[in-house]
Amino acid sequence: MTRPPSAAQRRVIEEADPVTGRLRGTPAQLAALVRRGLAFRHPRPPHDHFLTPAGHRVREEVPGPPAGSAPDTGVFTARVGGEEEPAVSGPARRREVHSAWQGLLELRRMTHPHGAVDRPCGWERTHLVRAAALALEAAGHRPADADADGYRVRATPQPEAVAVYAPDARTLAACAATLEEAGWQTGEYTEPRTRARYLLASPRRV
Repeated sequence: MTRPPSAAQRRVIEEADPVTGRLRGTPAQLAALVRRGLAFRHPRPPHDHFLTPAGHRVREEVPGPPAGSAPDTGVFTARVGGEEEPAVSGPARRREVHSAWQGLLELRRMTHPHGAVDRPCGWERTHLVRAAALALEAAGHRPADADADGYRVRATPQPEAVAVYAPDARTLAACAATLEEAGWQTGEYTEPRTRARYLLASPRRV
């Protein structure tokens, strides 16, 4: 059985950038995470270290603050819609969302051949709901909450696909356009029982 990460290694994993997975630690700590398959060293300068999919899984096992935590926690959480509290808004939130989206584009650039940023990267494929929600919020769409209608992003049984709900056809079409521009492919469907329209969105591969 694989030995679990040490307390020091868990701290490094827990403090990784929530979007890009970029790590900060001593050379010995980072080298140990690479040996365990929890991190990799990027081949291009400045040769930063990032979590692998296995490292992200370990990070998700580390208890963290709930969704919607105050910005001063230092943890960014994409709004998937349907949270009970009103959606955080204002200049501070917009800066957080913009920074997270730019970080995600940088991760695409570093992990795709030729620095392509026009399609989702590996992190997005393992965090589908959060990735789609970030793309929508970064484009200015409002998530649904207790006080207002908006988009809702939900997991589906289908591999590499999320469902996106919106309060009306116009908003649904706008969400589809945003996701397609962000490198997702979308199709519009109707739920058989409720007749509600929704998008099925998947990260584009090419």
